[in-house]
Amino acid sequence: MSLTAALRRLTVLALTLAFSASTLATPEPSDAQRQAAAEVAESLRYSHYADVSLGNQWSRQAFQRFLDILDSQRAYLLESDVAEFRHLEASMDDVLYDGELEAIYALYERYQERLEHRLEWILARLDEGLDFTFESDDRLEIDRDEAPWAQSETELDELWRKRLKNAALTQLLAGQDEEQMHDNLRQRYEGQLNRIRQTNGDDVFGLLMAAVTGTIDPHTEYFSPRQGESFDIQMRLSLEGIGALLQAEGEYVKVSSLVPGGPADKSGQLAPADRIIAVGQGDDDDGEMINVVGMRLDEVVDMIRGPKGSVVRLDVVPAQAVDMTRSRIIEITRDTVTLEDQAASREIIELSRDGEPHRIGVIRIPTFYVDFDAWQAGEEDYRSTTRDVARLVQELKEEDVDGIVLDLRNNGGGALHEANSLIGLFIDRGPTVQVRDARGRISLYGDTESGSLYDGPLAVLVNRLSASASEIFAGAIQDYGRGLVLGNRTFGKGTVQTLNDLSHGQIKLTRAKFYRISGESTQHRGVDPDILFPSLIDPEVIGESSLDNALTWDRVRAVQYRNYGEPWRFIEALRAGHRERIDEHPNFIYLQNQAELARELREHQTSVSLNRERRQQELEAQEARQLALENARREALGLDLLEDWVDVRGGEEEEEEDTPVDRAEVEESAEILLDYALLTTRGGEARLSHNDH
Repeated sequence: MSLTAALRRLTVLALTLAFSASTLATPEPSDAQRQAAAEVAESLRYSHYADVSLGNQWSRQAFQRFLDILDSQRAYLLESDVAEFRHLEASMDDVLYDGELEAIYALYERYQERLEHRLEWILARLDEGLDFTFESDDRLEIDRDEAPWAQSETELDELWRKRLKNAALTQLLAGQDEEQMHDNLRQRYEGQLNRIRQTNGDDVFGLLMAAVTGTIDPHTEYFSPRQGESFDIQMRLSLEGIGALLQAEGEYVKVSSLVPGGPADKSGQLAPADRIIAVGQGDDDDGEMINVVGMRLDEVVDMIRGPKGSVVRLDVVPAQAVDMTRSRIIEITRDTVTLEDQAASREIIELSRDGEPHRIGVIRIPTFYVDFDAWQAGEEDYRSTTRDVARLVQELKEEDVDGIVLDLRNNGGGALHEANSLIGLFIDRGPTVQVRDARGRISLYGDTESGSLYDGPLAVLVNRLSASASEIFAGAIQDYGRGLVLGNRTFGKGTVQTLNDLSHGQIKLTRAKFYRISGESTQHRGVDPDILFPSLIDPEVIGESSLDNALTWDRVRAVQYRNYGEPWRFIEALRAGHRERIDEHPNFIYLQNQAELARELREHQTSVSLNRERRQQELEAQEARQLALENARREALGLDLLEDWVDVRGGEEEEEEDTPVDRAEVEESAEILLDYALLTTRGGEARLSHNDH
């Protein structure tokens, strides 16, 4: 044994001895947690929108979800462990109502024992020196959430031999040498071991509550006292950070959405579905990067937060990457998100038809905002989405545009009142949305002011990240026949939550559901566009339908409302013109092909090779396909070609003449709206000549 290996073994032994006392003091349920468990059960049973029954079927589901939260990849617990606690399948309701938390804590203790043992086993292997040759035909299954529980430790040893081999190969393929690879893996697993040994009673109770509430719907959540404070900070928008909403996905932390106008959004370096694998502080390129694979989500969030003006470095694997080795380090300067950062803005796109110039106005609406403090203080000139958009619409009218596109892409919602009042700018008075509570009572909201500000050609551009209030707005414009909806199917967030205090912590409960004036819910399905654009956002990964136990789509009775137009009469002609343009548009060709490639890779890549040469070949083949798509786009646009696919999201400034993919969607929306404007002024003629394009 080398001196270095001996010293490492002594370090592990010292760590084990240092923590031996803490491992004896296993977390136990408190009286406060027992009381909170009963209160959560009562809240779910009597206050949730859905008809919740905490019976045997629910108990089986809750028990399974708790196991999935603990060990989703079937990598620690044995079949015998699960069998020992399987009686909980029929008694999870009693666990809550009677505060009988002991068995749950005992199951967690068993899981922690298995996890600590496995991490110690890994560290011992690292101390002995990894002797992997990476020449075998072994493959590692990527997703094991459907795998059976292991029958023995020997079976898990084989699984972990492959997992450790893959972790080492990933580091080496990322350019690390042997020493760096060992150090990085040691940091990862020692960090996990340290954190698991610091688990307290609130942590265990939080995992149980996540399982309990997650069986009902994905937006119902329990917050411990500490988590409740953090949630309050976020709701006040005073949190200083990068402006990204994160979620846990297996061992990884994934970006679920970006705050419009926030530092991450402005940087253009981070995107939904990206995975963060390490975090560093400051702009020192040589500074320490802490590996966060396997780290708890709240701990990762705490590491990314920080004072305004400070820099955080993130090691990010882009969503489109086909291998975890393809990460890159980005720097984002932390800041607070101000109202000005999220304010609506406008531009004019110049187009031509038959040699005649035309102008389409575009208004970007990042969120539905209102300056609550100024509003409550009675100030007459307070800022809001509706007021800002009204001013921009008036400016566009004065510049005699042929139509207006409202860009709601990535708009995750905001103030419902603002969505309602914004609709009122484009219709005469009328209903905008129905809200149904748990008792089936329906409240109708709408615009009560007579008259409209703009009655010309209108389109709403949405994507998969347009959610909640954005969906209400788009759905109303579509139902009224007031304009076209373009882009991608929206997120599908059609529920309303309230935050209630408990004796220990808080619970966020789904209390109501949104319905369009046509009676259709926006929940789960979202809003379908009249003309669909290809998208790089995978609906299997992002969106309400991708979340476990999301409430289903349904409908209520439609309300009475008038039609302002009949866009559906022209849809086929508009789609034909759209197809004719995008069949020759480099960015749309790229979008379509990249989306198809991503879907193919997701469906067929169920394992990775542990043979270094074959893994490199597979990786290069996949990236060659992606690079070919990108370079075909660049060649058609007259741009310099890239030599490496990693450079696609490298953050370098593009040439001035480059048209980004998302820019193509705005320009095509303007083209479609101009087609619509011309069609509606041609006496209902539902055909466009080829020369119009």
